Amino acid sequence: MKLKFLALFLFFSVQLFGQKITPAKWSWSLSPAQPTVGQEAELIFKVTIDKGWYLYSSDFDKDLGPVVTSVTLKPGLGVEAVGPLKAINPHSKEDKEIWGGTYTYFTENAEFRQKVKITSDNWLIDGAYDSQTCSNESGLCVPIKGNFKISATEDSKKKASDVAEGGLIEFFFVALGAGLLALLTPCVYPLIPMTVSFFTKKQGGKRLAFLYGLFIVLIYVFFGTILAFFAGASFANFLSTHWIPNLLFFVIFIFFGISFLGAFEIVLPSGLVNSVDAKSDKGGLMGVFFMAFTLVLVSFSCTGPLAGSILIAASQGVFLKPIIGMLGFSLAFAIPFTLFAIFPGFMKSLPKSGNWMNEVKVVLGFLEIALAFKFLSVADQVYHWHLLDREIFLAIWIAVFGALTLYLFGKISLPHDGPAKNLSVPRTLFATAVLAFVIYLIPGMFGAPLKGLSGWLPPLSSQDFKGSGTSVAAPVKTDQGQKKYADFLTLPLGLQGFFDFEEAKAYALKVNKPLFIDFTGHGCVNCRKMEENVWSDPQVLKRLQEKYVVVALYCDDKTELPSEQWYVSKVDGQEKKTLGDQNLDFQITRFNSNAQPHYVLLDPRNDASPMVKPVAFDADINHFVSFLDQGVTIYQAAK
Repeated sequence: MKLKFLALFLFFSVQLFGQKITPAKWSWSLSPAQPTVGQEAELIFKVTIDKGWYLYSSDFDKDLGPVVTSVTLKPGLGVEAVGPLKAINPHSKEDKEIWGGTYTYFTENAEFRQKVKITSDNWLIDGAYDSQTCSNESGLCVPIKGNFKISATEDSKKKASDVAEGGLIEFFFVALGAGLLALLTPCVYPLIPMTVSFFTKKQGGKRLAFLYGLFIVLIYVFFGTILAFFAGASFANFLSTHWIPNLLFFVIFIFFGISFLGAFEIVLPSGLVNSVDAKSDKGGLMGVFFMAFTLVLVSFSCTGPLAGSILIAASQGVFLKPIIGMLGFSLAFAIPFTLFAIFPGFMKSLPKSGNWMNEVKVVLGFLEIALAFKFLSVADQVYHWHLLDREIFLAIWIAVFGALTLYLFGKISLPHDGPAKNLSVPRTLFATAVLAFVIYLIPGMFGAPLKGLSGWLPPLSSQDFKGSGTSVAAPVKTDQGQKKYADFLTLPLGLQGFFDFEEAKAYALKVNKPLFIDFTGHGCVNCRKMEENVWSDPQVLKRLQEKYVVVALYCDDKTELPSEQWYVSKVDGQEKKTLGDQNLDFQITRFNSNAQPHYVLLDPRNDASPMVKPVAFDADINHFVSFLDQGVTIYQAAK
């Protein structure tokens, strides 16, 4: 018994020094890494033990004296422990002299496993471990304690790559559709039978036709690669938000649109086209290449606006987007030429050239003009010009699509239209669909939210006239008066909040609430989709209003701050002068993210790290509700 008391005395004598001596290092993981609701998973703990030390296990009588290794989980976070903590293959030793019984232990490496069951979507494993290590040489024992967390939210880098991959696939099909439309224009469609006829008369024509299509793809992808090199992801913020590129894109789209309506044609210098065409007569691979190049140049007046539109949209994305865009566009453009050359019999099923091709071109012209105002709208919001508020934007779109409706119904004609004929069934149906879209837009003039166009329209807060059911955020006021930047920034849906992090943090401490940080942007389409489709849900809106202090940090706002607030970023070494630049730098520095939307839940009493892993765009309302509830639970548990 004396030896047992001696061991206990040695153990307690080093309690004060236990945090300085760490002879065992813990790590943890979850298998599977992202279990679903109702599924069981295993928490796996691995411990590396210093040489000359051993660690007591978890599966012996705790009344013996040594600290039995244990793991505890905080309740109410969507995870429940199932059964006891299991030690994997520990050593066993009978010690009657000191402890008076048998205990188990590990040397060098240890492994423990705890089964858990997932009970809600946005679960959080938040717990602590408690163990004891002892030295074989001195007999001293040291407690090893610590905390661990595993969240349902996927790693931010993986999530960003998943979003980017999904966006690229979606963009590929958009570009593919643009290529199919280009194929139906009067500059391209009549060239199909001419080209096919050429290859069917040549020896080895099918092989040459395949190469012809391949060269068309390579030429377009080459231009996409050049754009990707000069305007990759690092340049995206400038292209998306600065007034110079947005006004330039606006002018280009208007120019393209008017050209498609028949006011003039965009043509390349005839000398360039003739020079390339002459080289196509040489034959062989080079001859086929220059034939493909000639097609690209000759059809430029019709394909240039569409390909240019794809490149402009792609220039504001990730590095691969221009390449993917041109790949999709050129495949739709090249495949028909190749297939008809290989299977010339299919030519009989093609509709004859006619006025319908010009009608396709005119429709594209109206669409180009409508889309042009999206670029002008972005610059208008970022710089607070108030030239294109919501009702003005809607009035322009109603006028543009109204004119398109009249054109499709044959009530107006344009320069290149043929003689008036009875309307075809497809044209009548398409005209009816456009008319329905115009009717859908009209209530927006009176304050209707038009959720189907979330992100495309200027925010509802920019509209002067609002219906009785429309609510808009009021500037937040406290004892110190109106908050920073509330004279030109607003929150959606009647929410009250802040636009400066430090002010929001101080207020959150005062009212004892957690912080909801919304990293957003004026030109962020997905931000508007989240606000109008997820935040507007009563469950979400109630939690944001009552449970959190909301702070919206606009990462693209170009308001220049006083010179005494400027600073040089540690991330890129650039001087940050504007509100948006400083907010974006704060997001990158603190949360290792530069994409919007980005939602962070912080405890203002200890804001070193988020309470829950931040989330980005997610249209699932239940996921977002669970995310907010999880933050409240953690905040209250930390009181």
